[in-house]
Amino acid sequence: MVVSEDQTQREKEKQLAAATALRWIRDGMLLGLGSGSTAAYFINSLGEAVRNGQLQVQATATSHASDALARKAGIAMLEPRRGLRFDLTVDGADELDPQLRLIKGGGGALLREKIIATASDALLIIADSSKAVPQLGRFPLPLEIVPFALPWVLDAMEALGGAPVLRTDPNDAQTAVQSDQGNLLVDCHFNALPDPAQLAEHLQRIPGIVEHGLFLGLARAAVVAREEGVMLLRPGLEPVPAASVSELL
Repeated sequence: MVVSEDQTQREKEKQLAAATALRWIRDGMLLGLGSGSTAAYFINSLGEAVRNGQLQVQATATSHASDALARKAGIAMLEPRRGLRFDLTVDGADELDPQLRLIKGGGGALLREKIIATASDALLIIADSSKAVPQLGRFPLPLEIVPFALPWVLDAMEALGGAPVLRTDPNDAQTAVQSDQGNLLVDCHFNALPDPAQLAEHLQRIPGIVEHGLFLGLARAAVVAREEGVMLLRPGLEPVPAASVSELL
């Protein structure tokens, strides 16, 4: 497969954003570990710091894949339990707007990602420059749904203008992709979301939708890597060079 110059640049930006996030990790932190390609770079960087004796942390991952990667990297992993809260979760996003509203779930881990983000004192997003957009919606909005509810959820999303598509295996269009919980995934093609909060309210009222990929009011900050440098974005504030911020929280 031929890798374009643009793809190569995106991968470099992902690695740079992931490496930059390490500056805010402190000894003894309880961390949430996200899913996806950018989060994987962070997990590998964190694991290297742990193995080198630079950091001691404990973590819980948002997917089976991230959990396996973290264990392989040497990170001490925690099982879910009552009272467990995380100092910080580091995760990627499929889209983020200037208010740090997010679309997540392209990798199918949206339910666990939202659970861990909600159980965290802060959510830090790491992303390449293509993920920062002026308005959410070009990336399809993922839904995790109970299999029994599939036809009715598809009808409801069609009525909302979402052009829903059941996510299937790229190598077998007859096989539906399942989440780690065994639920189905539906991608809704709105193209533009002028009012994400209103849509989120609609989605919460549709029986059978376990979770949606709109993450609103959860991200404390975002590290976005660009060719000209790495910027830290925070809601209501002007972007600043990430290197200029010593304390995230």
